[in-house]
Amino acid sequence: MITRIRDVRRAKGLTLEDVALRCEPPTTAQTIGRLETGTRTVSVKWLNRIAAALGVQASDLVDLPESGSVPVAAIVGPDGATAPTRTLAFAAPAVPQGALGIRMTAAMGDYRAGDELWCAPLSRDWFATALNKDVLVPRPGGRFLFGRLIGRDGDKLHLLPLGAGTRQQVVSDPAWIAVPRTLVRAL
Repeated sequence: MITRIRDVRRAKGLTLEDVALRCEPPTTAQTIGRLETGTRTVSVKWLNRIAAALGVQASDLVDLPESGSVPVAAIVGPDGATAPTRTLAFAAPAVPQGALGIRMTAAMGDYRAGDELWCAPLSRDWFATALNKDVLVPRPGGRFLFGRLIGRDGDKLHLLPLGAGTRQQVVSDPAWIAVPRTLVRAL
């Protein structure tokens, strides 16, 4: 199996040691290196462990013939643009299972008109992990509220909508909320 473990690791700026320590349970940098180069067979179990350590889906680490990639032409840093010293490519993002989308039609907060947000839905048990993050919250009648989750009091969520001059709103006992994980923006 051809994998993109090395490309994803490098794109995230991580060393072999970083990934090894993030694995559950931790492993060695040498093991990660062998899995990257193919000198050791990558099992589904290893693929899932490494994907979790990198914060991606396991499917993002597999090089499938139909999956697209974009060759990296330049690397831009504080000293300007330079050519990569080795062949690099960006893997096309995989859509996470269960993802929900938001299309922005107006500039609001950190977002611009035309932005697409890919969101991960969270169940009630995980609402606390979204504190101080932007969230989409369902409301009665097929409506939604989009804003910064600034507090939680029992089954009540306190949100600050992103528009200028808005006031805090409280939503009681939503079935789920969704947190943006990927921003797709045309320049």
